[in-house]
Amino acid sequence: MSGLSLIPTEKIVERLRYENPWWLNKQIPEAYSSMSKRLYFKLFYPYVIEKNVRRALVLMGPRRVGKTVMLFHSIQQLLVEKVNPLKIFFVGIDNPIYVHLSLEDILTLCKKSLNQSNLIGCYVFFDEIQYLKDWERHLKVLVDSYPETKFIVSGSAAAALKWHSTESGAGRFTDFMLPPLTFQEYIHLKNMNHLIYDGNIIYGDKQIPYCLTHNIKALNKEFVLYLNFGGYPEVVLSEKIQSDMGRYVKNDIVDKVLLRDLPSLYGIKDVQELNRFFTYIAYNTGNEFSYETMSKESGIQKDTLKKYLEYLEAAFLIKVLNKVDVNAKRLKRVTSFKVYLTNPSLRTALFSPISETDSEMGNMVETAVLSQWMHREKLDLTYARWKDGRNEGEVDLVLVDDKKYKPVWGVEIKWSNRYFEKPQELKSLIQFCKANSFEKALVTTIDQAGLKKADDLSFSFLPASIYSYNIGDITLKMKNSN
Repeated sequence: MSGLSLIPTEKIVERLRYENPWWLNKQIPEAYSSMSKRLYFKLFYPYVIEKNVRRALVLMGPRRVGKTVMLFHSIQQLLVEKVNPLKIFFVGIDNPIYVHLSLEDILTLCKKSLNQSNLIGCYVFFDEIQYLKDWERHLKVLVDSYPETKFIVSGSAAAALKWHSTESGAGRFTDFMLPPLTFQEYIHLKNMNHLIYDGNIIYGDKQIPYCLTHNIKALNKEFVLYLNFGGYPEVVLSEKIQSDMGRYVKNDIVDKVLLRDLPSLYGIKDVQELNRFFTYIAYNTGNEFSYETMSKESGIQKDTLKKYLEYLEAAFLIKVLNKVDVNAKRLKRVTSFKVYLTNPSLRTALFSPISETDSEMGNMVETAVLSQWMHREKLDLTYARWKDGRNEGEVDLVLVDDKKYKPVWGVEIKWSNRYFEKPQELKSLIQFCKANSFEKALVTTIDQAGLKKADDLSFSFLPASIYSYNIGDITLKMKNSN
């Protein structure tokens, strides 16, 4: 075996036994078994036990969203379903002890430590696989060499995972994306489902089934907590971490990605510049930028900026939203765009928590709404902004039908009740609806709900917290039914 002489084999075998306690006691560590499962677990687990397709399962997502926990919950479920504990292997690739080993070497040691001659019917979990150089090549070889074995891997240096797994793993990998917590999952993890009931809203002339609340004050209180602390399961469940959010999230999520993962993947020389740039974006989440102003304000050259935006988006830290005009036509040259954090609580980690009366609340709510939509792949979300003569306007969120290049709907995201009282003041939205022959649109509020008419148009008003909850809820239902 290559390079094994550096660390004695028995030390590595010892480590493997430590990482796989179920070989002895048939149980996963208490720290994991006591944690609530994410709602996404139900979607993920069927892929774990899927045996008909010869593919490795790749669990991707940003740091700290609960990927390792999900692997352990999968192992727990396999044990519940009476899979032989000696047929389940878990290896944390980020442990330095494995540094000179290939995946094949590690597997050989697993077999050795259990005196097994083959891996038929085994489930092999590799956590944090991005720490292995050329992991996708190694993994592809394993999938081909061990057709009777299921490989499940996780990784968070998402950028690498994303493009590597698509190119070299073609037909060999199934990707599963685990995003930050939705507001719906947050309510579920905090055992607050009693705040929600099944109801209906009126949208245009239709009744649509919708989750509503009896207590909007209580839900909004949770929503503000979600904006500040809600993206990460551990933070949600620990007040200790919330009180030291800066250290926990910043060190663990931001610094590791910005100072370590991205520079090593892309060969970024000026790490401090990237860090400064991210801080600048985080502070301005939800604002419109142009390369010109961005370059001027950050002091970074335009070409470098474009690269940084690409890297940060690949690492699931930001989402860039492109602009369309009033008829949802793409603009020939991308000159301006909006940038959002993929998770509003990243902003809290870098700066400080906000309260519901702060001036940043509008942008944070917009960031939160967008982060709920990000769980739905293949949606062409944009925002509209236009200027013709004296007419100028903006609509916060527009869904464009890719094939027809036509807008499907527009949503105005507000943290204010003002427009509920004065819907005729929604001039941009009215103009947008008329330009696209829409009869209806949705507008969010702080706590007001109901239908209002303006200029022959029908506007459904909903609290932003309710709207955010429902995006997550509907997305999960869609994914479950697929």
